[in-house]
Amino acid sequence: MTKPSLKGSFPPTSTVDAMEFELAAHSCLVLTGPSGVGKTTLLRKIADLDPHDGVISLGPIKQGDLPAPEWRRRVMYVASNSGWWAGRVRDHFSVDDNTLVLIDAFAVGRDKLDASPSHLSTGERQRMALVRALSLQPDFLLLDEPTSALDHETALKVKAVLADRKRSGCGLLVVTHDSAQAERLSDGMLRMRAR
Repeated sequence: MTKPSLKGSFPPTSTVDAMEFELAAHSCLVLTGPSGVGKTTLLRKIADLDPHDGVISLGPIKQGDLPAPEWRRRVMYVASNSGWWAGRVRDHFSVDDNTLVLIDAFAVGRDKLDASPSHLSTGERQRMALVRALSLQPDFLLLDEPTSALDHETALKVKAVLADRKRSGCGLLVVTHDSAQAERLSDGMLRMRAR
């Protein structure tokens, strides 16, 4: 069975040129552009978190035709600094064998599951947010600076997991200022241009 593509078309605004994209399963687009141009805002629109005038579809299904929670499960946004609301990390997602494999692959430490998110470092929270998202097996991941708080060695581990998910069929749309990361993961670039 062929997985659907994620397609988007956005009209120009007073600050950003019009843009279109198509992201296939098994592929990665890196979203670039100057600071403040709206890269994070675009990811949030694609994830149905912010209102917009664009047209976004997952195969033949338009964004507005799916209930927002279902869309967000299939097209998942991971912020550079994700929110945590419960007392322990484990309260934010189901912990099963697949989750534990991800935690081990990201070198976080299983003991962090019982920690308060406020007691984790920024990098640990960033990796646990990726565990939370990947454990739900979305069709597409929208990643905002997924390795910004990580040292080089840990960032390589995260990139290896993301590359494996890409090979397994997950499409990735990644905002990064790490040109080496862009080269390793990317099948194409999507550039936002200020007006």
